[in-house]
Amino acid sequence: TALLSHEHRKKILKMGLTFTTAIYLAYLLLGLGLLGVVNLFGLAVYFHRAIGFLAIVLGILNIKDYFNYGGGGFLMEIPRKWRPKLKLIIQGTTSYFWGFVIGFLVTLFELPCTGGPYLFVLGLLSQGIGWSRVLFALLFYNLIFVTPLILLTTLIHFGFATIERVDKWKERNIKTLHLLAGIIMLFLGFWVFLS
Repeated sequence: TALLSHEHRKKILKMGLTFTTAIYLAYLLLGLGLLGVVNLFGLAVYFHRAIGFLAIVLGILNIKDYFNYGGGGFLMEIPRKWRPKLKLIIQGTTSYFWGFVIGFLVTLFELPCTGGPYLFVLGLLSQGIGWSRVLFALLFYNLIFVTPLILLTTLIHFGFATIERVDKWKERNIKTLHLLAGIIMLFLGFWVFLS
């Protein structure tokens, strides 16, 4: 939302799509790199089980944020103390090049929070299905992952939504989003152990 706070609608669309493209490519490269390492060292079976365990842990922590938001001194989100600095950096971005760079950096910041489902997918893909299918699956998964960003950029660009309304909606529903994410992650984690 900080990146989309420009006054010119044309710039909002281009900056939003540049930022989203960077996130798409960053996740794609991280996924291919991690799978490459897992396959190189023959760790697929261990990686698969570790991802199942991680999904259960992340599910429990997300459900914790529904019942006790911020309890235990942490959230399954970008830490609040990082947000003002991150927002200042993003708001200072005026060129598309830096919008792209910021997209990569934001991916690294948010990976611990949003990486659970992605790591789960990587765990499934590590089961020897061939690189062409892995590449197609990652291209498709990452497209689904960035679709909300594309929709948000488009809605703001065409004036169907404002940054303020989007922020308010997120704040109003953040606990429910954590609950849904937690339930999904628990389901996926147990599925790994039962399959």
